[in-house]
Amino acid sequence: MFKEVMASVATPVSIVTTMSDDNLPCGATVSAFASLSIDPVMVLVSLDRRSTTLEVIRETGRFGLHVLGADQAGLALSFATKNGIDKFHGTSWRIDRGIPRLSQASAWIAASVADMVDGGDHVIVLGRVDAAEPTGRKEPLVYFRRTFGTHSPHPGNS
Repeated sequence: MFKEVMASVATPVSIVTTMSDDNLPCGATVSAFASLSIDPVMVLVSLDRRSTTLEVIRETGRFGLHVLGADQAGLALSFATKNGIDKFHGTSWRIDRGIPRLSQASAWIAASVADMVDGGDHVIVLGRVDAAEPTGRKEPLVYFRRTFGTHSPHPGNS
């Protein structure tokens, strides 16, 4: 029943990236990401405690968040896999502030780990924002009722 309730909540889709100490990029698609604080500027992201990306974030203390646009469901799916393939293959990216930055994201955040909080089968990573940059004006990619979609502003709100 709880999963059904949560499926009816639209959530933004983002990709978390980090760079291992041996210069290997890793990343994961997440739908549990939110702003946390304005003073100081902080975000939170929730990762499965078995996640390789979480393991590297624990080691390095740094991560990037990439807010995806509505046309990036394929990218979200490729980073959602757990089978160890090179998720960055065929994706345009570069190193920025020591972390992998995906070129196509509609917004990007670089963060340093402030704390980690256990949350059942996930770990909530609290991050101090080191840089934040909108990179496009795409409609957002959201996850709702187990499918990807988008949200468009109401015509009266522009």
